[in-house]
Amino acid sequence: MYDDTDPRAAAVYRALLDSCAPAQRLAQAARLSAAIRALAEAGLRQRHPDAGPHELRWRLAALCYGESFAERMLGPGPGAAR
Repeated sequence: MYDDTDPRAAAVYRALLDSCAPAQRLAQAARLSAAIRALAEAGLRQRHPDAGPHELRWRLAALCYGESFAERMLGPGPGAAR
């Protein structure tokens, strides 16, 4: 399953996954995704303390999907000639 995971631990993890209903697995994936997003947002706020909401939204989009996506969806990025 994972090259850096002990096979016994991987088996326990797989058994736990297999014991969950699909809705439970989906809910857990959504919780993990929200946690990762919150950590990314906190990191961006720490690295760019003077950034406003639009800049932080742009930076998050660029981090997750790339700068070209962020520019297409949200306009020019921070520091771009306006």
